Amino acid sequence: MNMKDNRLKKYFTNFDSQLIEEIEKNATIKSFEAGEILMRSGQYIKNTVLVMSGKVKIYREDEDGGEFFMYYLQPGQACAISMICATKQETSAIMAKIVEDAELLMIPLTLMEKWMSQNRSWYEFVVETYRSRFEEVLSVIDSIAFKAMDERLEFYLKRHLETCDCNDVKLSHLEIATDLNTSREVISRLLKKMEQKGLVKLHRSHIEILFKK
Repeated sequence: MNMKDNRLKKYFTNFDSQLIEEIEKNATIKSFEAGEILMRSGQYIKNTVLVMSGKVKIYREDEDGGEFFMYYLQPGQACAISMICATKQETSAIMAKIVEDAELLMIPLTLMEKWMSQNRSWYEFVVETYRSRFEEVLSVIDSIAFKAMDERLEFYLKRHLETCDCNDVKLSHLEIATDLNTSREVISRLLKKMEQKGLVKLHRSHIEILFKK
């Protein structure tokens, strides 16, 4: 790892100097292009994954290969699933896909276990990662269990707005339908209704969000 890579201090602000030094000595950075699959369901995990740049999309897959969007990972965040599965030496229950060119920090399992008992800043980071991902999953469950599809679509767009801090959704109607486990026709119809209400504006290559977070 590049010893002069200041993104560790920038994005992982709670890491103490000892932990940063350990990471710089032992971890590796790998580059991925948009569209690459980082992790598949059923795959064994040997490293904990921290995001240095780019964006990763986390999905749950069903037995028929269907995908359901759960949450994004951005710079400064870690994959809680990789932490859990690596610690328990279990296979992954999710799929992770690179949606923006990314650089990911790979931390070997043995170091994660060592730091959990020896470094307070790493311990607190792991606990906070578990907590935040758990809250995200709860919000997804609430959306599925208690909201109609039009509300789920608005919730989905709000999450995108919060994640990218931009008003443009550069996803096709089919991609959104896949994330929400419904049909393209349903999403197109609901987006048209949202446009009529002044919530979005539909363009040929993207969707412009007009409502606030």
